Amino acid sequence: MASAAEQMAANLNWGSFAKATDLRKRIMFALGALVIYRLCTYISLPGIDPVALQNLFEGLRGGFLDMVNTFSGGGLSRMSIIALNIMPYISASIIMTLLTSMSSSLAALKKEGEQGRKKINQYTRYGTVVLTIVQGYAMAITLEGSNIVVDPGMFFRVTTVITLLGGTMFLMWLGEQITQRGIGNGISLIIYAGIVAELPSTLARAFELNERGTMSAPLLMGILVGATALIWFIVYCERAQRRVPVQYPKRQQGNAMSKPETSHLPMKINVSGVIPPIFASSLLMMPLTAAQMYVANDPEPMEWVTTVTALLGNGQPLYIAIYITLIVFFCFFYTSIQFNVEETADNLKRQGGFVPGIRPGPRTAEHLDYILTRITVIGAAYLSLVCVIPEILMSQAAVPFYLGGTSLLIVVNVTMDTVTQIQSHLMAHQYEGLLKKARLRGGRR
Repeated sequence: MASAAEQMAANLNWGSFAKATDLRKRIMFALGALVIYRLCTYISLPGIDPVALQNLFEGLRGGFLDMVNTFSGGGLSRMSIIALNIMPYISASIIMTLLTSMSSSLAALKKEGEQGRKKINQYTRYGTVVLTIVQGYAMAITLEGSNIVVDPGMFFRVTTVITLLGGTMFLMWLGEQITQRGIGNGISLIIYAGIVAELPSTLARAFELNERGTMSAPLLMGILVGATALIWFIVYCERAQRRVPVQYPKRQQGNAMSKPETSHLPMKINVSGVIPPIFASSLLMMPLTAAQMYVANDPEPMEWVTTVTALLGNGQPLYIAIYITLIVFFCFFYTSIQFNVEETADNLKRQGGFVPGIRPGPRTAEHLDYILTRITVIGAAYLSLVCVIPEILMSQAAVPFYLGGTSLLIVVNVTMDTVTQIQSHLMAHQYEGLLKKARLRGGRR
């Protein structure tokens, strides 16, 4: 039987949406911010030869550059001022998350509440600045080595670093503004907008290859059907959860004694969401993209660089093994951060709740940890399957464009989270309307 919240969500209509002025303002703000982000992807860095840049990307289709370009919304192929996109911020977040788990001082700072969270966010911003400077300088050196810079030199390097730093910091600020004043998670929406913006060009390239005869019609139909099935599978797994039964004993409420209550503790199969694939992709992207560009532009690259680049190519066994290892690691690591079994068991004990057949306290924590570990194994296998199978298929079928499972996973997850937040705002607006009507009726009486 559906809950009251689910019944109300099913009864939501456009009339209630039209009355929710605050929600409309939030949605319009988020859309306006994403439009600004898309415009920034068309502002190119100074001193870049566009013809040479286009020739470089045409020669490196279907590899890591396509993946990076997809996450940047095409900003890398145009070498825009936000070519690095939000990836330095994600890398800094990875580092801060790892340091928080290893450092007792940072862990204590996290437990301080809002003030501690603000300090950790500030440290993350400082790390973003450092990483952006390092990656911006490396990109400037790579661009000079690729012979696509009109006037190479120290002036170009400095202006490139400053411009990329300004673009990344602007995107980070824009994402925070979307989170606070818009709808959904700002950083996730920026990545989402970049991926969605590249999907039409990817599909157009696929149909163009089919018209030329480079890609057969059965292969094209197989890719489209497989992508649709993958989206359905992602939605099914993201909605799946394990419900742990929880009972609450009788309580004294005034002069009356309440009846025992039976509830459940929902535990999603994929607690970590899209974080493990994003973290794993970002860790693989930076060194391999630089190595691929180095091999492509150096007439006589070092032998070990060529060997590593070949072994870590898309669909290669070593690449798949490292990718799965990183996804599984971050899946368990981030799940342990998001769902604290000791804290959950203590909260249940304070509220008088208990899992049937399990003693409150440490035994409940052990029981929840046992369930969470098994669920996380399934979630890690699901994420690895979604992210790796498209990579293998693209490698085996020699598809000359990127259409990865990570992109579809991000798109589906961000869409579901944003829709859930919109429904929450609409439900809150309906509750406010019901309370106002009740007050008016009470005043008339």
